[in-house]
Amino acid sequence: MSKSPPAPPSLEVLRQEIDSIDEQVHRLLMARGDIIDRLIQVKQTQEVGSAFRPAREAAMMRRLVERHRGILPIDTIESIWRVIISTFTYVQAPFSVHADVSVGESAMRDSARFHFGFVVPYVSHFSAPAAVEAVARSKGDLALVPVTSSRTPWWIALEAEGAPKIIARLPFLERADHPAALPVFVVSRVADSAMVTEVETWSVRVSGWNAETARALSPLAEIVAVPDTAFDGAALLVSVSSASSLEKIRTALIEAGASVRSSALVGSHATRYTVPPNGAARP
Repeated sequence: MSKSPPAPPSLEVLRQEIDSIDEQVHRLLMARGDIIDRLIQVKQTQEVGSAFRPAREAAMMRRLVERHRGILPIDTIESIWRVIISTFTYVQAPFSVHADVSVGESAMRDSARFHFGFVVPYVSHFSAPAAVEAVARSKGDLALVPVTSSRTPWWIALEAEGAPKIIARLPFLERADHPAALPVFVVSRVADSAMVTEVETWSVRVSGWNAETARALSPLAEIVAVPDTAFDGAALLVSVSSASSLEKIRTALIEAGASVRSSALVGSHATRYTVPPNGAARP
């Protein structure tokens, strides 16, 4: 005689399981806080400034994507972990987010809150140069600057030795319906050992810039261009996957009839993940 299948658990039992998991999550977060407290004492980050570690954060997010499964949207997981990382970074060394809202306050605020939460102070600026200048004057703040719609070559201020640099490109997970989809560069001053250099960002100034030159470069790299009418040229922010790719940019400019006046490394960031409609992320 076959046995009847076991009865499904009651709602009360399932809710008790959820309560138990919630308590474990809370206790683990408090335990993480205890470790951060010990870390502060060892590193004395409150005295040396910024506690950002872009390379470590990129590695953490990649592991998160690779192990994620189930019905919870990856965007929710990404935001939760971003807020956890940013809040504990803030606890180590308080900082503010300076945002260029020239392309719209709401989209930029969504990006800042998604990636840094509500504990980290948010400061609005009406131009990218103003946001970058605020970071340059700070000890460990960061700036969020839209990748597109640049009217001035704000990245030139990053060329000098000791100046803040581009340290990240957000959102890290690219998808069509991302809740904080505005593409932004993150600018801050961090230790060289903490940088991630998978994609380098270069400030390149050229003469002889025109539509044909722009078309020649578009397949080679992600480029932001601001025309410079005084020199019949342009100031470019070029994102390339390796130093050798910059040589390809130089060659393409020359073949298109332009010339490179100067070039300077102004930062780097991690290679982003693209999430297709089926939800499986890929680098």
